[in-house]
Amino acid sequence: MDPHLLRTFVTVARCGSFSEAARELGYTQSAVSQHIAALESDLGAALLLRRPVVPTGVGERLLEHAGPLLLRLDAARADIARLTTAPAARVVLGVAPLAVTHRLGEALASLRHQQPLSEVTVRVLGREAVARDVAAGDLDVGLVDGAAAPHDPLHLADTGALTARAVDEQPPAVALPAGHPLAGRAGLRLSDLADARWLDAPDAAVPLAHLRTASGTDGFRSSLRYDGTDVRGLLSLVAAGHGLALLPRPAIAEGPGAGVSAVSLSAPRLVHRVEVLHSTALTGPAALLATALTGAAPRQSRAEERGVRAG
Repeated sequence: MDPHLLRTFVTVARCGSFSEAARELGYTQSAVSQHIAALESDLGAALLLRRPVVPTGVGERLLEHAGPLLLRLDAARADIARLTTAPAARVVLGVAPLAVTHRLGEALASLRHQQPLSEVTVRVLGREAVARDVAAGDLDVGLVDGAAAPHDPLHLADTGALTARAVDEQPPAVALPAGHPLAGRAGLRLSDLADARWLDAPDAAVPLAHLRTASGTDGFRSSLRYDGTDVRGLLSLVAAGHGLALLPRPAIAEGPGAGVSAVSLSAPRLVHRVEVLHSTALTGPAALLATALTGAAPRQSRAEERGVRAG
């Protein structure tokens, strides 16, 4: 399969329109149609219905493969570029919302002390976007987070030859409205909350899919979807009674105050873990920043280093 044709197919499927995909890709609509026809001919199957423009069953299956394949191609190109170009004085750091902690500020101060002329840009992005953009070379360093058993690594998508190292672990807590019947409990079992109302906030709280995995249940249904990275905004929705959320306890403490209560998890044993992601070929100010991020980590975390594998 020609990757150019595959990229066109993914874009058309996402846009739901040949003309919109053509504008995004910088092609003519005729060229996009030719790409799709050539890919369908190569595979011997129809991939898209035309009215409306939606994937066929075969197209849906191809999409499952296409995203990881294109990401690995982008990652390979970025990795080679890192090896063949001089380190830049400018560093672009991508941070998931719940990975913005005091350690980030300390690491940036350390970099400024060591490299006062370096320019740093911090972008707050969703977890998946951080990992994807580090792999593709759009970010030099990334900070991602998630729930895990104590000292266990996060389960991340297969993004190629990246290194992930522990930065921090904090106890998670359930964020509830202050007047909630469970707000005064000393601890809560996650499985006992499977039928509660939850906020589906995949980038601003621990994703509900992670809660299902950790509790071994198929509950945790969403009462409201929150597509955003503003943690304070999410906690305002919790305070208003729209649903519960699992976050690191410090993030709840920094929220909107008396409107939200934090109750610890008594089971299962989980931590909210932050990891730094970067290329194995990292050099220059970006390498100094990655080192500074892990240099302040607890002793058990400093020795941890691994290649990112499929979650």
